Amino acid sequence: MRTQAWRACARWLVLGVMLAVGTAQAGEREVGGVDMPDTLTLHGRRIALAHMQLQKRLFFKVYVWSLYLEEQPHTASEAIASNSVKRLHFRFLRNISREQLVGSLRDGLLKNPDLRQGPLADHLRVMLSSLKDVQKGEDLVITYLPGSGLEIGGGASGGALIPGKSFADALFSVWLEAHPIFPR
Repeated sequence: MRTQAWRACARWLVLGVMLAVGTAQAGEREVGGVDMPDTLTLHGRRIALAHMQLQKRLFFKVYVWSLYLEEQPHTASEAIASNSVKRLHFRFLRNISREQLVGSLRDGLLKNPDLRQGPLADHLRVMLSSLKDVQKGEDLVITYLPGSGLEIGGGASGGALIPGKSFADALFSVWLEAHPIFPR
């Protein structure tokens, strides 16, 4: 009798611990030691974590990037064309100088010829001029908000707002082309 009661109590205890651990982990995803929530609410709109990835240089962990989308597209072109909330969130895993950050982003983004001259090139300069030295654990957050534009923020930026959708489309197209997460 006593053994059965003890087993029943142990089962309930194990079940309770499993539920508590599951609840603590529910709603978050972890990559490279970085936890990100599964969903966020921005300006009353819910966006969901679509992808997380660790970025390395040689064997050094540099950052984890996350992509949040309001709508769940099937292709990169759908994600870019959608006039919905989109967010790229970078969490840096090491100190990076402003020059390194600017150089890396500039090199990547200039793969889009539309960003090399004209109004989009001016917007790129605004974004890059907002960047600062990055300390380990700081974030760079790039969010497109329909009707407003592209917000650049986080500890890695002094903050900037680039109005309209065209620069956001160019930025997300370069990023999603370089980091294909949708089937081609």
